[in-house]
Amino acid sequence: MAPPPSRRAQPKPGFFGRLFGFVWKSALILGLLLFLVTAGAVAIAYSSLPSFDEMMRSPNGQSVEIRGDDGSVLVSLGPSYGEWLPFARIPKTMTSAMIAVEDRRFYSHPGLDPIGVVRAFVVNLRAGRSVQGASTITQQLARNVFLTSTKTYDRKLRELVLALALERKFTKEALLELYLNRVYFGGGAYGIDAASRKFYGHSAATLSLEEAAVIAGLVKAPSRYAPSADAEAARARAATVITTMVDSGAVTPGEAATADPASVRFAPQERAAGVRYFTDWVLAEVENLTDESVEPLQVTTTLSPIGQRYAEAALAAETPAGAQGALVALARDGAVKAMVGGNDYVRSNYNRAVAARRQPGSAFKFFVYAAALEDGVSPDEMMEDKPISIGNWSPKNSNGRFLGAVSVRDAFALSINTVAVELASRVGFDTVADVARRFGITTPIDRRPAMALGASDVTLLEMTQAYAAVANGGVEARPWAISRITSGSGKILYEREPEAARVIVAPFVAAKMTELMKAAVETGTAKAAQIGRPLAGKTGTTSSNKDGWFIGFTSELTTGVWMGRDDARAVTGLAGGRAPARAFAAYMARAVGGTPPAPLVTQLDDGTQIIEPDDQVYGLDQAPPAGSVLGPDGQPLPDGQAPATDAPAKLDDKWLDQTLQDTPAKPQG
Repeated sequence: MAPPPSRRAQPKPGFFGRLFGFVWKSALILGLLLFLVTAGAVAIAYSSLPSFDEMMRSPNGQSVEIRGDDGSVLVSLGPSYGEWLPFARIPKTMTSAMIAVEDRRFYSHPGLDPIGVVRAFVVNLRAGRSVQGASTITQQLARNVFLTSTKTYDRKLRELVLALALERKFTKEALLELYLNRVYFGGGAYGIDAASRKFYGHSAATLSLEEAAVIAGLVKAPSRYAPSADAEAARARAATVITTMVDSGAVTPGEAATADPASVRFAPQERAAGVRYFTDWVLAEVENLTDESVEPLQVTTTLSPIGQRYAEAALAAETPAGAQGALVALARDGAVKAMVGGNDYVRSNYNRAVAARRQPGSAFKFFVYAAALEDGVSPDEMMEDKPISIGNWSPKNSNGRFLGAVSVRDAFALSINTVAVELASRVGFDTVADVARRFGITTPIDRRPAMALGASDVTLLEMTQAYAAVANGGVEARPWAISRITSGSGKILYEREPEAARVIVAPFVAAKMTELMKAAVETGTAKAAQIGRPLAGKTGTTSSNKDGWFIGFTSELTTGVWMGRDDARAVTGLAGGRAPARAFAAYMARAVGGTPPAPLVTQLDDGTQIIEPDDQVYGLDQAPPAGSVLGPDGQPLPDGQAPATDAPAKLDDKWLDQTLQDTPAKPQG
């Protein structure tokens, strides 16, 4: 007789069934622990949050004073504040616009938007890089009030905990009121009323749909879309915001159709000097060097105010009509002494000296010849300037002629294309690319043969850095600009310590490269750069005269100049040996004038010693190999050993640190 059903043996689950059960239970336990830890952290943060009135009274930002190397004030950047607008006085068009573009599910999420997180993850995964964020308005408020913008997992965790706590403590309307009165909108304006008064000349309480759309569009990138920087970009961004508002249901298609961002009129803005390109670049670095977000900051930089004026005047006098000009000047140790990023900061604050990627033309031959000299080629070696072909490509010289037998020195000085390609082919195009990387070029390098003639995009700052390494005897001259940061109370928050030097090329290679570039100035394509003292440099001109470059150095200063149009259209008559070389000469003659001329090191004989920046003496047979890192005593460190540093500790929000320290730790299993 069969046993009763209730007493029948149950079949045992298989291996995969047991594995699934184990994984499911583990995930459940882990999820529960994560929930408890998060809930505990949120509860502690909730109890530590200031009141609404305290958050209203707390500073919306801090003033920053940036000084030159002579102690004079370059620019004083202080936050501007308007009237605090209660939620009832904020136009609905303003709140609707902000929610539409920044946080469409603001009224339905608890501070974190899971849908937005998944969407951003998918978009970024498809793009292969970070192109979309998922921060909610509440997370942005937490970051603006309590944290910094440093992109770390620790900061993101703090931001999330605070956002969840803020949502528990305040209503959605209160959070919007805080956000709209605290967020930064560019041009030094914090809060919608300050932005409205700065850009339109009236209170935010009377914002039109178009005006509100402009302001809402600024949060994504205040420096790019601020009307004070680019009015047309601001209007175009506003049109995108209005379209987004239609998609979210904030406005009807009819209301959107009657809105005309082109009709928005902006209040006149004070015209800023060209030094703002430099100070904007410095401000981005300040945030990485200190977490102080309340006390006023005083930032001492390396910039020479009088040299900066010389640089601006030189570009203004020589840049062709319709083109832009940029200039960077570096001292021997990489200290930035002048930086101009364009012709008019008010019309466009895009820093072409740092951010613009353009083809360098023959200025890239610097890396070809450096690789060849390192491979044993001599400046006196004879080459043949004749027609050559690599596959289907046959490079031509700019004048269409061939000189026949020519020395390496003269080929460089005259910027002969065929010889440059021949040398690059001899040492290997990959080798040339690797040399460029070693000198500090980080942009993508096309390794096909045309790369020898500058077919890859580069930045002016990195090219100038590369040339500065040769001026520095083959030792890296990494650009830097901030020497000290102090708080309003006088506390030193950051003070630069000299970095360990890295050898890029051996001293004899640097000396031979200097010899080649000296010939380019004295007898070659760069005669217009002469200033009556020892000088070395190289011109660069791209096809159809789209870009003109000149980069050169004296014993004191390395300066790079670029000119061209933002739309990459041809500029009639533009060539590296013309306007860029003349601008270089106009700046350098005044920047180094008054100092005794010093010879450039172009020859090293057996027994000759050269002095490196750290005052350590090397002979030819003692030169540290390329890529070496020099320690404090000037001697190469063992492979893999990093120099000791005493970097100042970062400043954290004390109450928030305490909050996270009090959070229960996740059990280890």
